[in-house]
Amino acid sequence: MNNKQLVLEAAGELFGKKDPSAVDRWVSPDYKQHSALAANGPEALRTLVASLPDGFHYELARVVADGDLVALHGTYHGFGPTPLVAFDLFRVEDGKLAEHWDALTPVVPETASGRSQTDGPTEPDAAAGTEASRALVVDFARRILQDADYSVLTDYISTETYHQHNPEAADGLDGFGAAAARWAEAGKNLVYKTIHRVVAEGDLVLLQSEGEFGEPVAYWDLFRVQDGKIVEHWDVIAPIPGELPHDNGVF
Repeated sequence: MNNKQLVLEAAGELFGKKDPSAVDRWVSPDYKQHSALAANGPEALRTLVASLPDGFHYELARVVADGDLVALHGTYHGFGPTPLVAFDLFRVEDGKLAEHWDALTPVVPETASGRSQTDGPTEPDAAAGTEASRALVVDFARRILQDADYSVLTDYISTETYHQHNPEAADGLDGFGAAAARWAEAGKNLVYKTIHRVVAEGDLVLLQSEGEFGEPVAYWDLFRVQDGKIVEHWDVIAPIPGELPHDNGVF
């Protein structure tokens, strides 16, 4: 069983079947938690799974697997009154879930682009070059996101097709520019300080970053690459909590 299959089976038993005993089968005794929803260790995860309410379910949109890291993108229903779009990132070690990070944000029914926060292609393109996609997005992150050199934006983002899933940004470069201007007027400049992790498979590349958006945030950005340009973007921007139920931090 590869790591992608392992994470999908584990998540299916934990959050699909809501089976606390799945912790014994799939979770490392040294499980390290970065989520704000649970304390550290497997027993805290068992408690969380056991407390999931009737009607709770998870709707998977896509999976990106890269070595020992496997990212899930989907929607949780039942954590609260509003469904939550989430990125979950697991590190696998010795056939067990060893570490977990996540970011969640409420579902927005009406978005600027008319697209949902999770729709679009669901499978990585196996024919696409993973390392070429990774290199393009990492360079984009350095030049655009961290250095804010927007003069080279069209070197990385397609001017013909750019599908946007951020709720406040319309499609295309003009849509992104208009949203960025509105955010800046509201005191929410896009500031990326550190790229913590890159998870790439085929044409899909996920960045987990630390920065500011009017307050300290975790940026989770998923990009789809086609013909050497970024053509699609999904994201979750999650405020960094002042307190966590563990000492591991969100990164």
